[in-house]
Amino acid sequence: MKNFALIGVGGFIAPRHLKAIKDTGNALVAALDPNDSVGIIDSFFPDADFFTEFERFDRHTDKLRRANTGRQIDYVSICSPNYLHDAHIRFALRSGSNALCEKPIVLNARNIEGLLEVERESGNRIYTVLQLRLHPAILALKERVAKAPKNKKFDLDLTYITSRGHWYFQSWKGDNAKSGGVATNIGVHFYDMLHFVFGNVVENKVHHRSPTKAAGYLEYDRARVRWFLSVDCNDLPIETRAKNQRTYRSIRMGDEEIEFSDGFSDLHTRIYEDMLSGGGFGLEENRVAIETVGEIREAAPLGLQGDYHPFLRETVRA
Repeated sequence: MKNFALIGVGGFIAPRHLKAIKDTGNALVAALDPNDSVGIIDSFFPDADFFTEFERFDRHTDKLRRANTGRQIDYVSICSPNYLHDAHIRFALRSGSNALCEKPIVLNARNIEGLLEVERESGNRIYTVLQLRLHPAILALKERVAKAPKNKKFDLDLTYITSRGHWYFQSWKGDNAKSGGVATNIGVHFYDMLHFVFGNVVENKVHHRSPTKAAGYLEYDRARVRWFLSVDCNDLPIETRAKNQRTYRSIRMGDEEIEFSDGFSDLHTRIYEDMLSGGGFGLEENRVAIETVGEIREAAPLGLQGDYHPFLRETVRA
């Protein structure tokens, strides 16, 4: 049994980590969040120590490490805001633990080099949650692409709309300096999936970028992809709104819909199982996606020019 600590236990994604730690037969011994609305812990690890101040959490984990009583932290799971990931990963490794960090692992690709150095110095590992690499539908798609003629390029439209209320823009997620913007915050795992399935990035164009949505064109070794991401409920298709659904997720390859809406519920557990059995996804697996979102963040939008996503004409005026 391994001992875990969790930074950001009050966040949206934290319950999936709590479930994964429990499902894999391990223990949460300490948790940190500045927000104390964390009663969810009781459903999984009611005996875990909880802190709202980083300094006390740091002191506690250090005492566990020095006491040598079998409760020292083996892994720190990091679910904190994006801009804090780098610092919390460094804390984990300096504390003698491995780190498992939510995506994006960092906001800028240059920070990967510094973390590689910390990893080498500490002898501990940095892992990340790239759960789409373990999704059965995505693995089937990767196999299909691998078996296709080497000169074949696939044409895709990737659409992801996940409605967010006014709170989103009052939180760190609405601050580009802290979240990296909408393409980074809700899209980085899709860019990783595209790289995982279709190879390296050949071309990266941005047609639109605003606080609520982004759209562009990506070409990979084996694919041409028009993409559209949004947190604006007004961008939802009419049929989705008619069902009172607030999320729309689609990957269309030619005339075929690649169905991957199901199968998400246990992917974090799969990530933990893979990591604990000697696998896991490390820093280098993150590089291409982090470079991709960095370029999207800095590119000058082209507007309604070239091969843009069909949703863009309906939601943005030239």
